[in-house]
Parts: sequence; C-alpha cells; structure tokens
Amino acid sequence: MSDQELMQLAETARTNAYAPYSSFKVGAALLCSDGSIYTGCNVENSSYGASMCAERAAISKAVADGKRIFVKIAVCGGKVNTETPCPPCGICRQVFREFCEDNFRIVMKNGNSLFSDTIGDLLPLCFQKSLLDL
Repeated sequence: MSDQELMQLAETARTNAYAPYSSFKVGAALLCSDGSIYTGCNVENSSYGASMCAERAAISKAVADGKRIFVKIAVCGGKVNTETPCPPCGICRQVFREFCEDNFRIVMKNGNSLFSDTIGDLLPLCFQKSLLDL
C-alpha cells in the first residue's frame, strides 16, 4: 500500500475523532506485515489523562486482533490544510517501540506533501523491554 493511500485512510479516520475539548482531531492508519490495515482516531475525555491518541487506538485494535508486526503508520491531524505536520506524541512513540523495529515508518503530511521518519530516528534512545531483568 502506498503512503498516499494509507494517508487517505488516516484522513477518513480523522473525521470520526472525538475532540470536544481541544478541537484537535487526529486520524491514523496502521499497516500490518500481513497487509491488514487498522485505523484509529483520537478520543478525548474530560479527565484528560483518560484520552486516547489515534495512533494508540489503531495499534490497540490491531493487537486485539492478534497482530504484532507493523510496517508503517500514517498520521494526520490539526487543521485540514495545515502546513505543519502532526508528529506522534512521546507516549505513542514509546508504544511503537514496544512492537516495532527501528525501520518502522511514520508517514506525516506537510501541506500537500508526504514525508516519513523511522521510529529509530524519532525515538533513538528509548526504554526497551530488553532493559528489563526478566
């Protein structure tokens, strides 16, 4: 699946976002290694800590279906035609690191252009399960 096709799915998911407090709607579309796709949108809560990011919503849906290997995710948010990309927050980046290798790609929109970074680039020195003494 192309980055553009994945971004279109993220934009569609964004329309379902529940953001009555910030009005900052975000959509995400996650591509799994088997070709399946999971979408998510942000869901805010009046108790802000209970809010869910679009990226974690998509990963949670995929994990609930037994998926564990992810290739890339497209993320869009903010104003519809903004010139500023919507990068994943730090919590989402850490969740990506739980499941994804360094080459997992995060596709973002900058105006009408798409670009991507790897999770290795966005969160180079992270806490990993290999650090746990299990």
